[in-house]
Amino acid sequence: MGKILEVISAYGHENIKATHKTTFEITKEKELTPRGDCIIGVRADKSIRDVNEELKQILRNAERVEVVLRLPDYGLEERLFGFGSKKMSFEDENDVVVRKSDFVCGRTLLIRASKAARDLSREFVELLKDRKTIIEMLVIVEK
Repeated sequence: MGKILEVISAYGHENIKATHKTTFEITKEKELTPRGDCIIGVRADKSIRDVNEELKQILRNAERVEVVLRLPDYGLEERLFGFGSKKMSFEDENDVVVRKSDFVCGRTLLIRASKAARDLSREFVELLKDRKTIIEMLVIVEK
């Protein structure tokens, strides 16, 4: 494994569906409506604005990074990769979004990602429907 540059922790919620085809999101919001089909974690400890400067610089250079989504209490993890973009602004105060597309906005952490919400195993997603479940998002670079 490479160098872990950032860890974002969040919690599950009974309305997590994780069925979105092109994105997944972790948010600082405390509640989730059934319409939020891309959200995989709430009550996050960080937003895109809060990620460290070293990671922001690497992503602005459009480098590839790995993400490990981990449920530490269950020993389960999902791995994916994605890329940064020089267009990234890292300005949103609530959310972190990973996208399969090339779309960039103030909430975007990665583009051209290898997985979206619906690509996560259903076993993983079912555990996220419990408010006590902790999900960690590790952002890793090869250095």
